[in-house]
Amino acid sequence: LSEGGFFQHDFNGLTFVLGSLALGQQYSSLGSQPILCGSIPGLVPKQLRFCRNYIEIMPSVAEGVKLGIQECQHQFRGRRWNCTTIKDNLAIFGPVLDKGTHSIGFMSSTRESAFVHAIASAGVAFAVTRSCAEGTSTMCGCDSHHKGPPGEGWKWGGCSEDAEFGVLVSREFADARENRPDARSAMNRHNNEAGRTTILDHMHLRCKCHGLSGSCEVKTCWWAQQDFRTLGNYLKDKYDSASEMIVEKHRESRGWVETLRVKYNFFKHPTERDLVYYEGSPNFCEPNSETGSFGTRDRVCNVSSHGIEGCDLLCCGRGHNTRTEKRKEKCHCIFHWCCYVSCQECVRVYDVHTCK
Repeated sequence: LSEGGFFQHDFNGLTFVLGSLALGQQYSSLGSQPILCGSIPGLVPKQLRFCRNYIEIMPSVAEGVKLGIQECQHQFRGRRWNCTTIKDNLAIFGPVLDKGTHSIGFMSSTRESAFVHAIASAGVAFAVTRSCAEGTSTMCGCDSHHKGPPGEGWKWGGCSEDAEFGVLVSREFADARENRPDARSAMNRHNNEAGRTTILDHMHLRCKCHGLSGSCEVKTCWWAQQDFRTLGNYLKDKYDSASEMIVEKHRESRGWVETLRVKYNFFKHPTERDLVYYEGSPNFCEPNSETGSFGTRDRVCNVSSHGIEGCDLLCCGRGHNTRTEKRKEKCHCIFHWCCYVSCQECVRVYDVHTCK
């Protein structure tokens, strides 16, 4: 483990990027099968070297990307853009995060891209931190630096999660190739950090009682991460209140450099915890490969809702179709003493509404 100096937190040269981590379904369960670093597409030489030197941490990196995508799909499940991935490959967001040499249109600097960077960066930090606490890696473990004095009625115990280590890994992974002097790199670095800061801000004490009959005579506590759903909800709020920026160009010794400045000075300026973007979003009503839009045709909508998930807005004014669907469900359940529940099986008919 000398190359790269991982234990000294020296990640120089690591260029692993969430956006270009093209792990398809065959890589979505890295923890249960051998990893062939050379077969993972999109890795540059320094990434390959990291993978080979620190191969045991790669499953939690892949799990973090997968976790971030799943949370993104949950948070946007009722919106026109529902974080659908190309061909259901769990780690491919399509043009939203494409950093290839070809142009992908204006989707790359939108609110949606801001959220994707934040949730994916948070996902990697979360998964690496949890993996370390569970003892699945010999490279890291419990946090022994930030305990402080015990509180009244409890003492330190268990395994505190070392979120700072997970954040450090995520920072190097996500930001390594965001080193261009352009606005997109500045935006991506900011949103990556906003996602990681969410992990640290939501650390809390988790406690367990010990004693006869649950008397809690002794209570041990440790630092733990919040559930990832809580973090996803928080970042979704940040998406809704994201700050629009404008691009400014400056001439420096190294050439032209782009920076971001808040567009509306009368609004609160974004902090490191806020998401930023500088290009408007498409409406996502129709399929468009350049913007990453799959359109909303055949999407299930809520006919009784006036919100974005309602048929009027989700279907973009095209109208909707209705069909009936039969579903088998458990019904007439009875509790028997003691102790089991018996149920009958009923067939119920539902109306299903889909966008034209």
